[in-house]
Amino acid sequence: MKTKQHHYLNSSWKEYPSTLNAEKCQLVLVFGSPESITQPEVYEYLKKTYPHADIVFSSTAGEILNESVYDNSAVVTAIEFEKTTIKCVETNVKDHGNSFEAGSFLVKQLDKDSLTNIFVISDGTFINGSELVEGLSSDNEVHIPITGGLAGDAARFNKTFTGLNKVPTQGNVIVVGFYGNDMLIGHGSLGGWDEFGPERIITKSEKNVLYELDGKNALDLYKQYLGNYVKELPGSALLFPISIRINGSDKNLVRTILSVSEENKSMTFAGNLPVGSKVRLMKANFDKLVTASSTAAADSFNSKDGREPDLALLVSCVGRKLILQERTEEEVEAAKDVLGAGTTITGFYSYGEISPFNPGTPCELHNQTMTITTFTEV
Repeated sequence: MKTKQHHYLNSSWKEYPSTLNAEKCQLVLVFGSPESITQPEVYEYLKKTYPHADIVFSSTAGEILNESVYDNSAVVTAIEFEKTTIKCVETNVKDHGNSFEAGSFLVKQLDKDSLTNIFVISDGTFINGSELVEGLSSDNEVHIPITGGLAGDAARFNKTFTGLNKVPTQGNVIVVGFYGNDMLIGHGSLGGWDEFGPERIITKSEKNVLYELDGKNALDLYKQYLGNYVKELPGSALLFPISIRINGSDKNLVRTILSVSEENKSMTFAGNLPVGSKVRLMKANFDKLVTASSTAAADSFNSKDGREPDLALLVSCVGRKLILQERTEEEVEAAKDVLGAGTTITGFYSYGEISPFNPGTPCELHNQTMTITTFTEV
């Protein structure tokens, strides 16, 4: 595998040296601010440079390039595989009855023979991430790893843009299927948050909208723990996500609050919250957030054989970026230290991360995690 990276910043291109053959490039990943990637000249430049490649776009809440984090730019990673083949498929969530059907449709478009991994780039505002993941997993009995993330829009939560082989628009979901036995693909995902307060049971909810905990109004209970941060809702909710255990699972998922409704006394989350699930509040621990990034990197590949990954795709949550602020690059640097100097690193800050908990388990929607997928062609 060979890679080449470009950086579109301040309306100009910077190219990084590489031996990649542009004519043989099969895949180009573009992670950038909505303002950058929706410029037609950006797509035209990349299509001219890589005429035979599939070009996948995602808007972000921040761009990752090697050990650095940027805003208001576009990070481009072109990939030339030696033995691996790919297939890219796109659909728009508006063309389906719901997000589950969109995910189910996409995974059925991928040939199953020699399929080794599915990477997902999804719209981050029109989509129900939990339903999308359930749909993607609906025809995946052999647990082919599914990883990826939901597009971002800084901290605005307004409009996200994704696209395949076109200027990106709203509502699109793209899957990239990887084929062949010559690719080692790993994944790791971890949060690093501290839980606090009593565990409570969800007694009233509708999909990703929460109304009651232990028979009491959830928003009122939530506000009791926020102190002065109540004045800064809904933005301050990113600092206090919840931990949820669904259907008696021993694995805790993290859910981010997207909005609150004073009128309905409800909270809308970036994932479903089934009635009967158990939840606890969470708060940031800066050092643990950074350490979690190192652990996710270590989980994403086998360092014992001495082989560094060729490519690492990092998808971290916008909430982590807002909390870490000037320390944001520390979590990327922590991952880079583990992955190795020879690994090409790209990625973005998202509205949700997609990854299995462990190898051989179904994929899940995560919030507030650092999720890493590694690719090594052998």
